[in-house]
Amino acid sequence: MIENASDRPAPGGRPAPDGVHVGNAGADAPMDRGWLLGHFKPEDDPRHSTDVEIKWGTHPPGDERAEWAVGEKRTALLVLISGRFRLKFPDGDVVLAEQGDYVVWGPGTDHSWIAEEESVVMTVRWPSIPGYAVGS
Repeated sequence: MIENASDRPAPGGRPAPDGVHVGNAGADAPMDRGWLLGHFKPEDDPRHSTDVEIKWGTHPPGDERAEWAVGEKRTALLVLISGRFRLKFPDGDVVLAEQGDYVVWGPGTDHSWIAEEESVVMTVRWPSIPGYAVGS
């Protein structure tokens, strides 16, 4: 039996092995506000992790974080897949404009963002700390 939300076989058409989840980031992301992996997944799910969280974000032009993230206790990496995406930090902005552009920030770095064009970004943050909202 395939243990994933889409009941999709693994690449090549074969069933996924036990303990393996096969999915599509674009299709699966809306289930947890973009977050694909982290402490918030069930413990028996291969996507459960207390070490790291991974998010697939799709953003229409003008989509922005309404409030700044403050007092962050995790490190984050955000990679631009497509589009143009601006990260706002207290000391200045960073614009990701070419596929593969990325930015990393550490604990205590306040931030916000805006999609200047239709954008797809992948965010990795660590550790995965219970108590934080999935959408934050």
